[in-house]
Amino acid sequence: MIYLELLLGFLQIGMFAFGGAYGAIPLIRDVVMSYGWLSEDQLTYMIAVSESTPGPIMVNMATYIGSSQGGVPGAVIATSAVALPSFIIILIVSTILKNFAENPHFQAVLRGIKPCIIGIIISTGLYLIINNCRSGEGLNYVNILITLILIMFMLLHKRFLKSKASPIHLIIFAAILGIAFG
Repeated sequence: MIYLELLLGFLQIGMFAFGGAYGAIPLIRDVVMSYGWLSEDQLTYMIAVSESTPGPIMVNMATYIGSSQGGVPGAVIATSAVALPSFIIILIVSTILKNFAENPHFQAVLRGIKPCIIGIIISTGLYLIINNCRSGEGLNYVNILITLILIMFMLLHKRFLKSKASPIHLIIFAAILGIAFG
């Protein structure tokens, strides 16, 4: 039964997750919570781990959740299910895209989808920040402080070094802050 649930749940994520990994997080959250595979805190940690490890977030999360729920077969089923719809869609789109690439209606659809995806990503980021800065009974001041330090690091990096902070540097810096304040 768990294998069928993993297959259906991650097929759903793979079919309806648009805008990349960050846009998919709300859908992943809904599916994972509806099946009860992870708690809210476990999901937040898993998002952080999936972000900091090599590979796509959705694949990393599918592999972890599949493994935790159904062992190696569960990991294979969940990972395959989350990747299969994209694979099929890319095959189909690549064969017909040549005909639509210059079509003004198709270009208008793409321009209309872009703000929606941006909104989903911003909403997900704010949700993760707020959820991370709250604890069961109030605010988590350590997490608020770490979040503020990371934001300051990013802003100062951009202002003085005239470039964006590397995600790798942010992950390492965040890990150091977590150890220091933990």
